[in-house]
Amino acid sequence: MSQKISPIISPEDLILLNPENYILIDASAGSKARYDESHLNGALFADVNNDLANVTDFAVGGRHPLPTFEQFGITIGKFGITKDSHVIVYDDKNGGNAAARLWWMLKSIGHEKVQVINGGFDAAIKAGFKLSAKVETPKSVGPYPIRAWNLPLADINEVEAVSKTKDHIVIDVRDANRFAGLTEPIDLIAGHIPGATNIPFTENLDASGAFLKPEVLKQKYTLALANIKPENVIVHCGSGITACHTLLAMDYAGLQIPKLYVGSWSEWSRNNKEMVLSE
Repeated sequence: MSQKISPIISPEDLILLNPENYILIDASAGSKARYDESHLNGALFADVNNDLANVTDFAVGGRHPLPTFEQFGITIGKFGITKDSHVIVYDDKNGGNAAARLWWMLKSIGHEKVQVINGGFDAAIKAGFKLSAKVETPKSVGPYPIRAWNLPLADINEVEAVSKTKDHIVIDVRDANRFAGLTEPIDLIAGHIPGATNIPFTENLDASGAFLKPEVLKQKYTLALANIKPENVIVHCGSGITACHTLLAMDYAGLQIPKLYVGSWSEWSRNNKEMVLSE
């Protein structure tokens, strides 16, 4: 039976758990070499491109479109995840961007027992969690049954239709310079979706890289969203990874999880849509 738990777990609380009772996943984006050299003891590696996305044409779904249900079911089955598994995820960025993406994906297929380590890899090390360089062998099970993404999604057409309306808000979580069109280190064009509001995901964190307290996050986003209905809030980033960090923060704050626009700027900027290129 599913169990409602906090989406965030502290490294100190993690250390107190019996490793036999949870499955630990390292979702560090592009850091397989670092994982091979050193990872949290017992952690399995989830590749952002191959395990958490179905990368094809960037113009259709962006740089990290969601995998098919069959693909994702096979992926989490190979990690030994069943409906009753307690899954704990981290990555090697304090913000936990890629870890948040896996959290959202599991949450969206109805898996409630999933948490992200607050502060990620570095915080766990600081707390005294043991490291390992050995090859971890998962206890593979059959494909996880998936019927739908249960958390709300928005596609490019919906975003275009509502981005400038007063009863909706489209939140761009990229850093201020990327939003303003001053720099673009990844995609082909710098800028943002017209009507979008910039709330960088880094504002979810304190100086140490840990999430702000739930009550602080709740106050922050309640103020930012004003009187916008939760179902009219859409969050995006560059490719649908970092946006999940803000979805995680809002869930941690006790707020309703808004819509995720997976394609994000990487899709929008490749489809001849209206763009704000610089400010």
